Amino acid sequence: MRKPIIAGNWKMNNDISETETLINMLLPLVAGAAAEVVFCPTYLGLQKAVEMTKDSNVGIGAQNMHFEKNGAFTGEISGEMLTAIGVKYAIIGHSERRQTFNETDEAVNKKAIKALSLGIIPIVCCGETLAERESGKAKAKVVGQIEAGLKNIDDISKVVVAYEPIWAIGTGKTASKEEANEACGWVRETIAKMYGQDAADKVRIQYGGSVNPGNVKELMAMDNIDGALVGGASLKPTFSEIVKF
Repeated sequence: MRKPIIAGNWKMNNDISETETLINMLLPLVAGAAAEVVFCPTYLGLQKAVEMTKDSNVGIGAQNMHFEKNGAFTGEISGEMLTAIGVKYAIIGHSERRQTFNETDEAVNKKAIKALSLGIIPIVCCGETLAERESGKAKAKVVGQIEAGLKNIDDISKVVVAYEPIWAIGTGKTASKEEANEACGWVRETIAKMYGQDAADKVRIQYGGSVNPGNVKELMAMDNIDGALVGGASLKPTFSEIVKF
């Protein structure tokens, strides 16, 4: 049985004091949740978030990480730096990173491998644009991202995959539960071809794309959906309703 995992991606929101306020508000609300719960604040908020959640059921994740230990990579943070402060998860290959910062499948693969080598659980993102979906290329896009981004992984069962249809992120549009489940099925099917069905059945697959308290229950009832990667809705007290679906 795969344990559900609900992660809040706070994106570029909340300074240190706002991060403290949000964590103080959310911790009692998400306490006792059956799902694994992850908060992903900005780099600036990570250390404070780790300190504040150390005796709770919440894990802390970064929104990105570099695959090198150190060096001339201006503006980047290494996985070693994250593990040193107690970060346990890292979002890798989010569509905003791919689109705005030209992150490639090759970089995603290097980051996922590096994260696992350090004991960080990578939340590896994949998903198609509206144009790709409307032209019948959604499956090819998702399969291609998984094949390239998750190759040469030693223990695929430790990877979390987040399927995020780009057209549904921050737009209020949501893939139907059937569309979401079908796409998450493409992910599992591809992993099964790469690593075997037993391994694929252990991988947790999240849906990300305007998840909210009103749609989370029906999404989580689908057989290939094991969690959610939540954006804007994770900045509100009602995030607890998503966590406790």
